[in-house]
Amino acid sequence: MSLPVAFDHCVVHVSDFARSNAFYATVLGAEVVANGAGFAYRFGDRQLNLHGPGLDPHPLARLPVMPGNSDLCFRWDGPIADALAHLARHGITPELGPVSRFGAKGRGTSVYFRDPDGSLLEFISYEEVPA
Repeated sequence: MSLPVAFDHCVVHVSDFARSNAFYATVLGAEVVANGAGFAYRFGDRQLNLHGPGLDPHPLARLPVMPGNSDLCFRWDGPIADALAHLARHGITPELGPVSRFGAKGRGTSVYFRDPDGSLLEFISYEEVPA
């Protein structure tokens, strides 16, 4: 049975809004959206809300995420070689990949890298499915 549920947003913590805003906008193509005293990053109809300097974490969070403690995967719509070239243009050296991984659409090829706070980020491409 399918429920009327879809992923809407999650929260990451950054230590420097200006540095993270530039990174997420240029490297990940996020739309940077002002959100009160902070920001959010939109990717189509999905969003990353931010905890950061000068903001109190949501009162319901038992253990608020700390800068660098996130692990996020983003779909790359194209060959993973293009994702690697994109990262290289931004001076980013991948930590791992290309490697076979299982994502929301099944098997794909992934490359892993870090954001400015050290959170682990992943691009996964379903265009070239490894054997």
